[in-house]
Amino acid sequence: MKTKDEGVTPNASAIAFALVLGAVCSVAPFSSASAAQTYPDRPIRLIVGFPPGGAADILGRIAAQQLGDALGQQVVVDNRGGAGGLIATEIASKGAPNGYTLLFSSIPHVINPHLYKKVNYDAIKDFVPIIQFVAVPLMMASHPSLPAGSVKELIAHAKGRPGQLNYGSGGSGSSSHLAMELFKTMAGVDLVHIPYKGVGPMITDMLSGQLKLTISSAVPLSPQVKSGRLRGLAVTSPKRSAAFPELPAIAETVPGYEVVNWFGIFAPAGTPKPVIARINAALNRALQSAELVKILNARGADAVGGAPEAFAKVVNADFAKWAKVVKDSGARVD
Repeated sequence: MKTKDEGVTPNASAIAFALVLGAVCSVAPFSSASAAQTYPDRPIRLIVGFPPGGAADILGRIAAQQLGDALGQQVVVDNRGGAGGLIATEIASKGAPNGYTLLFSSIPHVINPHLYKKVNYDAIKDFVPIIQFVAVPLMMASHPSLPAGSVKELIAHAKGRPGQLNYGSGGSGSSSHLAMELFKTMAGVDLVHIPYKGVGPMITDMLSGQLKLTISSAVPLSPQVKSGRLRGLAVTSPKRSAAFPELPAIAETVPGYEVVNWFGIFAPAGTPKPVIARINAALNRALQSAELVKILNARGADAVGGAPEAFAKVVNADFAKWAKVVKDSGARVD
């Protein structure tokens, strides 16, 4: 038989538990705000999906420096090249959602899910777009020995030699790969793809004349074009670029052609909104610097910035666009 005290004890325990639970719940809404106030208190890892020498690495390091200066904490660039950015993106998707693992990515982020049969992450659901850092038109460039000084002459040259002209890219699934595949489809030419492990090695072969043609980011190509070691044929933006006013747009010869690469920062899904907001605000302030804008323009990139929602809109639109490009071109990696 239970005594009076024994009958009361469970209720008292339940009440005590409820009080503790209530206290925890009352604190929970403020936990993410508190995290933002102390963030960052240790180095931040910025994963870049391509090796040193390419546009992603060059621009990623600029973004890392600017973010580190703004937040007062070191931002360490972690190059994880391979599979057109797929490896780096998968690593980032598994990172803790606390703001200390970030991904610096570009168009391959929305291309790879359509290009590969198996992708171990969801490019949309597993990431939070934080900010579009820059927009970069790609450049069609050739070795001076290629007997084609314009897009029109290139098309004629290629049509007279179907399957005999090679073009290089920064890797299967990279923006340079799919940009040329789009060009091949729209211009009706047969070119052979030679994938490299990054834009840097590809440019090395172009400078030696082993490779004759590419469409790639203007960031690493522009110094070689300005020096005359490579020939710039056109840009991929819908109109001529302010950074390269002397180069026509491919669209002037192939109507409707357009590829503008973006580079931006993502965080794993679930990262607290106040942390996202702090990173976004820090880089938006940096992108207002005339000195930084000048540095980016010198590399063929336009500063963008804006709210996370604006970047998300760009990412979602390009996810749909490149799904169609991959399907129409028949491009596959595995």
